[in-house]
Amino acid sequence: MKTGILKFTAILAVLAVASACSSTRTQQSAGEVIDDSTLTSKVKVGLIDDPVTKAGQINVETYRGVVELGGFVDNAQQKEQATKVARSVTGVKEVRNNLVVGTKTDATAGQVVDDSMLTASVKTKLVEDSTTKAYEINVGTQKGVVQLTGFVDSTTMKTRAGELARSVEGVKEVRNDLEIRQK
Repeated sequence: MKTGILKFTAILAVLAVASACSSTRTQQSAGEVIDDSTLTSKVKVGLIDDPVTKAGQINVETYRGVVELGGFVDNAQQKEQATKVARSVTGVKEVRNNLVVGTKTDATAGQVVDDSMLTASVKTKLVEDSTTKAYEINVGTQKGVVQLTGFVDSTTMKTRAGELARSVEGVKEVRNDLEIRQK
């Protein structure tokens, strides 16, 4: 009797672990999370090592081998090179380059502070809203233009994040480059 209960318990434990490690459309398995984290790190290191790209200006997110690049870069060459660097990483299935070309060199100190305040205000709105997962959304701002990047679970979350960003006073435009998780 005890042997049967032990076998049954062992089977249940294996099934529980297997289901916890399996993935769904919007949730990754533990292995997928590790693989994506590794790819993100490799892409970031590649961007740091590259003499053309400015890694500090580029957000990198990965979901099931799809790499999304977001942020503001100084010129088209940096944008193109960032794509090349990301594609060169073994294991990257696709690169979605949502980098925005624009120069920060002509921005005043006041504009930089204003952009930082807008970014903080948008992030605060995202955190306060129960329908968005703020930790999944990168927010960048340049000259009053807010860019949202990252991977979210649904079009509803993407839309809501855009609405919240637009509601912040001082935001001139919102580039909602959030990606919907796909299997």
